[in-house]
Amino acid sequence: MDLALALVEEDLGSKVALAVARQLVLFLRRPGGQSQFSRLLEAQASTRGSLRDILVWAVENLDKDLSVENLALHAAMSRRNFTRVFTAELGTSPAHYIEQLRIEAARQLLEDSRKNQEEIASACGFSSAELMRRVFLRSVGITPSEYRERFRSAGNAPVQSPVQFSVLTTRAGKAA
Repeated sequence: MDLALALVEEDLGSKVALAVARQLVLFLRRPGGQSQFSRLLEAQASTRGSLRDILVWAVENLDKDLSVENLALHAAMSRRNFTRVFTAELGTSPAHYIEQLRIEAARQLLEDSRKNQEEIASACGFSSAELMRRVFLRSVGITPSEYRERFRSAGNAPVQSPVQFSVLTTRAGKAA
């Protein structure tokens, strides 16, 4: 798909390639409150190839130091120029954009993995699960635990141990 989109972009331009990419991205479980496309896909409308490369690098390195200084260094720009170009192209600050990428990655892991919140926080570049919880609550409006309960995929539901199951069935039997 990446190759096909690259060919569309080469032949017809980045706006057409972005429109095609948006058409092809289908989510089976996206409720109304969730974003219908990723921040990275949205950002690929940027006309600067070097900025697109930095964004892809950032997504692949969410667990690393993605300070404005490091992003500017990878873009071979001064911090000031990088911030100016980034904000002009994407309409938001680099720090806010990286935070949104990290939240998006955390949402995906909460939905599709059995990792605990500390592991998810670490993988997404948050310094702690508590920081992830605060950022998540501010941005999404619910805690990571609540998000996981609402949107977890069926294949990643928690597994009950036989002891838990027997206690639940015994309680249910007494209550009935």
